[in-house]
Amino acid sequence: MALANGASDGPLHAATFVHAGWAQTEGGNGGRILRVTTLANDGPGSLREALAARGKRTIVFEVGGVIDLAGSQLRIGEPQVTVAGQTAPAPGVTLIRGELMVATKDVILQHLTVRPGAYGRPKRSGKDHDGLSTADGAARVIVDHCTFSWATDENLSVGGSRFKGATPDDWRAGTSHAITYSHNLIFEGLADSVHEKGEHSKGTLIHDNATQILLLGNVYASNRERNALFKGGAWGAMVNNLIYNPGQRAVHYNLVAHEWGDKPWQVGRLTLVGNAYRAGPDTLENLPLFALGGAGDVQLFEADNLAQDRQGRPLPITGRYTSGPAQIIAAREPYLPPGLRWAAPQQLEQRLPLLVGARPWARDPIDFKQLSDIAEDRGRIIDDETQSSGLPRVGAPTRRAFVEAEWNLADMSPKAGWASLFPGGKLP
Repeated sequence: MALANGASDGPLHAATFVHAGWAQTEGGNGGRILRVTTLANDGPGSLREALAARGKRTIVFEVGGVIDLAGSQLRIGEPQVTVAGQTAPAPGVTLIRGELMVATKDVILQHLTVRPGAYGRPKRSGKDHDGLSTADGAARVIVDHCTFSWATDENLSVGGSRFKGATPDDWRAGTSHAITYSHNLIFEGLADSVHEKGEHSKGTLIHDNATQILLLGNVYASNRERNALFKGGAWGAMVNNLIYNPGQRAVHYNLVAHEWGDKPWQVGRLTLVGNAYRAGPDTLENLPLFALGGAGDVQLFEADNLAQDRQGRPLPITGRYTSGPAQIIAAREPYLPPGLRWAAPQQLEQRLPLLVGARPWARDPIDFKQLSDIAEDRGRIIDDETQSSGLPRVGAPTRRAFVEAEWNLADMSPKAGWASLFPGGKLP
């Protein structure tokens, strides 16, 4: 849906967010259909086998349940792929005890749940997992309507080398770029868990020099920091996100001087429009929506954002948390993909929980509880998934044949319309 830049006075609904950002891609559209028929971590009919296949492909699911990654990484290294989790039978597909890595171009992932967890390992024992991250050269990647929780590093991140190549333009081309994370539910990064550094409850990290990064219509809840963090020279936009119960930081920017060495500092570019932030039980007093730290400057365009404490009183929009020379430079124009418009932030608390995450038409109990905790202001930052609901149990798979005639293969939407998946046949 093509929309003009600027705020919208109309009501927020599902169509408001149909925008790929800078990540203009068709994924695996036009390629072959690969069917996942087993919940096994690898082997014939597995998701791992389908992701490793070459050529354009759309991955559909004829099985539902839990895929136990057993501490491993599930790497997407072959380009032009769509992973359509919406095709799975109930309860959908959940990945546990591992992480997803995107290290290629033209990737679309939808309606998957990723819950790494500590799964009983000793504190600070290492082998931490992101929920999903990207690597060098990842580009034109869309992660849409997925759920990420209980990561022991970031829940959902944009990664890659900082300085691949000789010039700043080379750096931007060599690391991840043109990435859209939209309509995801991102919550309860584990704090005092297995990460070697100790406390590491983190939402989203946008690594140094990553560009054309769009965070659109996501819900962040009970992550201590990085909701999101944009590092040195990163360029991106946060539009219509809901941030609840951050601990020490909500959104922040930081160029860390000792990580850059003798490299010339690059100015970050960040647009924050139409976002809503509400403090929770773990939020520091008077915490601003956006805080600047570190050594490098950032150009900031900020408009139509809402920041409130637990009693509905206004909180600061901007602040800082180090005493370095960095400055916030007011930008005259937003850094946004062409044609993107935002809704009023006052609508987000009511509407976003109905739209975000994996399979909003049939929530799993863990997502349902988290959304209830947000609504009731009882969310907490946790150290271990057992303090919440615990990792889903691996059980017998559910099965349903994939019928091509029921799906629009160009975008993997149901031919009967998305509303047909919701109770009563209506979009929320």
